[in-house]
Amino acid sequence: MADIITVDDPDDPRLADYTGLTDVELRRRREPAEGLFIAEGEKVIRRARHAGYRMRSMLLSAKWVDVMRDVIDEVPAPVYAVSPDLAERVTGYHVHRGALASMQRKPLPDAAELLAGTRRIVVMEAVNDHTNIGAIFRSAAALGMDAVLLSPDCADPLYRRSVKVSMGAVFSVPYARLENWPRDLAVVREAGFRLLALTPAEKATPLDEAAPHTLERAALMLGAEGGGLSTGALRGADEWVRIPMAHGVDSLNVGAAAAVAFYAVATGRPAS
Repeated sequence: MADIITVDDPDDPRLADYTGLTDVELRRRREPAEGLFIAEGEKVIRRARHAGYRMRSMLLSAKWVDVMRDVIDEVPAPVYAVSPDLAERVTGYHVHRGALASMQRKPLPDAAELLAGTRRIVVMEAVNDHTNIGAIFRSAAALGMDAVLLSPDCADPLYRRSVKVSMGAVFSVPYARLENWPRDLAVVREAGFRLLALTPAEKATPLDEAAPHTLERAALMLGAEGGGLSTGALRGADEWVRIPMAHGVDSLNVGAAAAVAFYAVATGRPAS
């Protein structure tokens, strides 16, 4: 059972994991370096625990102590009870859900190891918006994608905003980073995947014609908002594919495009 510790000093060093949560650049550097991430809200905290992440501590306002009582009873990590005002002074924002947990990261798997036993994967290049990362992971989990590979410059899936937008789906889909981009696309191809680059280019094959759901192993490549996949990534693909558009719309937000494409790639629909 965890100890419940009332804290009334925002500078208490025991709250260090929660300081400056709105400072994106600081947290992007600090959290991976210190091996932690922040789970926000009851559902996300529970999903992180269910996924096997070890809890370092919890920061709760008084009314959330009873809600999280079963977790408090099961986890030996300390629980810091604070007022809403103090929580805001520590974190830098009003903690609407009243419950935060600092969780210990797990070592990322090697990309080649992650590919073993998978059939439908996502490969992201330079997707550096945390909201988009969270949305893509949520769709990947919901639509049956097996794993995610990230280029070195993709945003952190375990950053608080990504975790929140995904509603904890980042814990459900395993991921790894490709350190040598785009050369490491060869690792994906050698594992038997056909690399499908999603692009609005007119010469790309419409997804329904490409019939990715019939492939034995398919890797869908997604690029950043606006610029899309780089020239090097497009050259590394086996085929370019696109979502047909109507009413003069030339592209979708990468999160929306990902959801449409995941359905086409992962769902075992009969070929027309």
